[in-house]
Amino acid sequence: MVPGRPTGVLADVWGRSAVRDVILVVGAAATVGAAAQIAIPVPGSPVPITGQTFAVLLVGATLGAYRGAAGMLLYAVAGALGVPWFADGTAGWPAATAGYLLGFIVAAALAGQLAALGADRRPGYTIALMAAGNALIYLIGVPWLAFATGMDLTTAISKGLTPHLLGDLLKTALAAALLPAIWSLVGRRVTRTDR
Repeated sequence: MVPGRPTGVLADVWGRSAVRDVILVVGAAATVGAAAQIAIPVPGSPVPITGQTFAVLLVGATLGAYRGAAGMLLYAVAGALGVPWFADGTAGWPAATAGYLLGFIVAAALAGQLAALGADRRPGYTIALMAAGNALIYLIGVPWLAFATGMDLTTAISKGLTPHLLGDLLKTALAAALLPAIWSLVGRRVTRTDR
C-alpha cells in the first residue's frame, strides 16, 4: 500500500458506519430509480433504453459489492411491491424484464468487487469493469426476456441487447472518464491532508 493513497471503494474513503451504509444503500436504489426515468422506448420491445445500467454499475463501483448489490435488491423488491421507480414510473413485477433486474444485483456486486481491486482507477480498467457488468446484465436479462415472452433467443437479442449497445458504449466512455477523475481528485485531497 502506498502511503497517502486511498484504497477500497470511493464510498469508504472517508470512513464507514452502519448508518452511513444504510443511507448509501437507500440512495443507490433511489439513484437507479431516478435513472430509470430517462427512458426511450424501443419499437417492438418491452426493454426501453434507460440510464439504469449506467447507474447500476456506478453504484456498484462506488459502494462496493455488498452495498451495491443490497441497493439493487432494494430497488427490485421495492419496485415489485409498488414503488413507481421502474422505467417510465412503473411498478410491480415486470415479467418480461425481471431478468434485467436480477442482472442488476449481480452486476452491481461484480462492479463493486472489481472496483475494490482498483479497476475503477484507470480508464482502461474502468472500460473492462463496465463491459463485464453490462455483459452480466445481458447474460441474465436476454434469456429471461426470451423465456418470458416466448421469443426465440435471436429475436430476444435483437430486441433486448442490440438496440442498447451504442448507449452502453457512450455510458462506458463516460464512466471511464468519470471514475478515474474522481479517484485522482480524492488522491490529491488525501495526500494534501496527510502532509
